[in-house]
Amino acid sequence: MSKQSALLTTSTASFFIEVVNGALVIRHWGAPVVGDIAELALALENSIANSSWDEPQSPGLMRESSRGFLGRPTLSGHRQGTAWSTQFEVTDFHHIENHCEVILRDFHAELELTISFDLDSHGVLIQKAAVKNIGSSDYSLNEFIHWLPLPQEATQTLDFAGRWSNERQPQRRDIQTGTWVRESREGRSGHNFSIADIALTAQTSFQSGSAWATSIAWSGNSHYLVERLFDGSQSMGAGELLLPGEVILAANESYEAPAIFAVYSANGLDGISSAFHAHLRARAVHPKRARPLTLNMWEALYFDHNETKIRELVDVAVEIGIERVVLDDGWFHSRRNDRSGLGDWVIDPAVWPNGLTPIIEYINNKGIEFGLWFEGEMVNPDSDLYRAHPEWILHEGDRVPPLWRHQLVLDLGNEGAFNHVLEQSSAILASHNISYIKWDHNRVLVDAGHLGRAGVRRQTQAIYKLFAELKRRHPGLEIESCASGGARIDLGVIDLVDRFWTSDNNDALERQTIQRWTSQVIPPELLGTHIGPTHGHQTGRTLELSMRATTALFGHAGIEWNITEATAEERKHLATWATYYKENRALLHSGKSIRVDYPDDHGYLYGVSSSDTKKSIFAYVQLTPTTSIHPAALKFPGLDPDATYLVQAVFPAGKPRYMLISPPAWMSGVRFSGSALSSIGVSAPILAPANAVLIEITKI
Repeated sequence: MSKQSALLTTSTASFFIEVVNGALVIRHWGAPVVGDIAELALALENSIANSSWDEPQSPGLMRESSRGFLGRPTLSGHRQGTAWSTQFEVTDFHHIENHCEVILRDFHAELELTISFDLDSHGVLIQKAAVKNIGSSDYSLNEFIHWLPLPQEATQTLDFAGRWSNERQPQRRDIQTGTWVRESREGRSGHNFSIADIALTAQTSFQSGSAWATSIAWSGNSHYLVERLFDGSQSMGAGELLLPGEVILAANESYEAPAIFAVYSANGLDGISSAFHAHLRARAVHPKRARPLTLNMWEALYFDHNETKIRELVDVAVEIGIERVVLDDGWFHSRRNDRSGLGDWVIDPAVWPNGLTPIIEYINNKGIEFGLWFEGEMVNPDSDLYRAHPEWILHEGDRVPPLWRHQLVLDLGNEGAFNHVLEQSSAILASHNISYIKWDHNRVLVDAGHLGRAGVRRQTQAIYKLFAELKRRHPGLEIESCASGGARIDLGVIDLVDRFWTSDNNDALERQTIQRWTSQVIPPELLGTHIGPTHGHQTGRTLELSMRATTALFGHAGIEWNITEATAEERKHLATWATYYKENRALLHSGKSIRVDYPDDHGYLYGVSSSDTKKSIFAYVQLTPTTSIHPAALKFPGLDPDATYLVQAVFPAGKPRYMLISPPAWMSGVRFSGSALSSIGVSAPILAPANAVLIEITKI
């Protein structure tokens, strides 16, 4: 039989696999390769070391002990204690262009694995796998992890930690011998979920150096792993974190593992984000219409729903240029605080005696869309639903899990509970002109049992099914994924939602870092970015409107503020900012995101550039006080080096607060070549801390 191998390659990355002694071996994932690589196996064959195997071993993608592998295997499971060790053999190998599908079987363990690899034109590798029980007895699957090899020049990893209102904070560390594991056990991807795991060299920055990234397409429990063995080999993996007994395969049943999306970049962290953004934008389900400027009314109203007050908000929204208004928590049965009502998705006549139709019509007649908040996966003990069906919660035995925000989790794997949520929410949508829903998820899952079995996987699959059915029943419906802010932002739910609420924290200074790293994977048009109140509700900090508006511009922009309290001057600035957003969102939501490796720790310099490099919009943000009188120059990569550009500061929401007598002259407009802007740059204005300035760069 001829040698079985496949080279998947693009201009930015290559992936090479081959069959060696029946094992499927990943020989290369990284920089693009060309030419004859038929002798790659021979070229990479290791020496025979002292106190080691007598012949070279090829554990392959399955990383099996039976083939001499001494690290963590790809698959772990058993049949009541037997069939615990596997030795898969490749039986089918299909390769066409940048797609490869391989079937491996172990007739002793009685398992079949189908694994596929697709490398798209943007350099994103999609790896999928399904494990099938081809035996007659049950097989208990403990774990399946997608693993990819790392070269030894990858000496560090970058992942993200967080909490409520402080999601996706970067943490970078050296790779050392052993296994590093980042687990998410919240039953949702979570505030502390690492949206990607990135391996990189010690020199890798935003603009340069090699990086290897994985992101798991799953919204339930998950883990990322980086492993370095004593022999020097190292790899990175990701998979669903299965609870005990969560997957027991009967005869002919299969487990479909969540896919992983992997990217190699020779152009630093921005190369990783560029590939992810391009891949996601190419999806058929990616939002095509301009992202509406949104007013979410939560921080203006909280639970104090008052139709007169809402009409006043809407009137100011019209003046500003708002295109969508969202009514948040508090509209449904007995919901005067967060202690009751969840689960009863019927309009509260005590607050809305005439229903929602009059206010929706009032909003629509102003030319504004209407959206509504739900939290369908949850239930308050003080609710008609829980009183009628206390057995419909996720629980184990006769225990009731501890309350979190006075609520429990509905078991959507229960057909009755699923249908209740689907039918009540669908009925609201069917009887009103509602084009958008904000779907929240305000607590973690613990003791999450379904009929005596662990139920997180089933719960995750159920919410996917529910979102898909709501969209099928209500064509054109858009869904915002919110989970007490940014606790369900992942590539598992992304094909079913149209927007992520990036964080409950609207403080613009905190949002700088949160948005910076969320967009490492997610393109900005899918990230909700709002102007919060002058006096922030989360941190208590007071920030300039120009700072809040600049921060909110780089995403799916909106406002979360009682704008009836805004001054006449603030309303004027909000209106000019809204116009600026609408005029530039085509660029902001399609251009290449650029994060400059700014040399001063006090500041960020970042922006978006059009694919033809004709126009860019950058933000220079001073986070903390400078240690030097004059901050480092502002240099702008990615421009046409031979073209001439007009560079100027713009102030759609008013000017920032300076700490200077006169600002740099270029801010009023100067002509500069692309090469000069990249290599020399322009002087940075001296801003007060927590201030920002917008910079437009336009090709002449």
